[in-house]
Amino acid sequence: MTRHKTDWTVRLTESASNGFSHIVRWTSEQFGPVQGRAYATTLSLALQDLMSGPSLPGVRARDEIMAGLMTLHVARNRRKGRHFIMFRISATQVRTIDVLRILHDAMDLPQHV
Repeated sequence: MTRHKTDWTVRLTESASNGFSHIVRWTSEQFGPVQGRAYATTLSLALQDLMSGPSLPGVRARDEIMAGLMTLHVARNRRKGRHFIMFRISATQVRTIDVLRILHDAMDLPQHV
């Protein structure tokens, strides 16, 4: 059986990139640098998983918030986490996912998109 390659490009907006840095910094300050690095890995692995495309298990359409918006929770593959990756498929680039924000799962998502 031939396996088809499904690699997508994942781009972070400035808000998503800043959010990633802020989350890792806050985690390090609250729980120490080892936990900060571990959570950075959790976030990075979820972003890497998105390179498989938007049909990845765990992706949820969130059209009730914004047309075309999707989320992926970072708690996956036995890793713990409390954040959503909020993204959409690029309207201008083929096979490209634009990560809009990385938000804590207790936040009011519509307010922060």
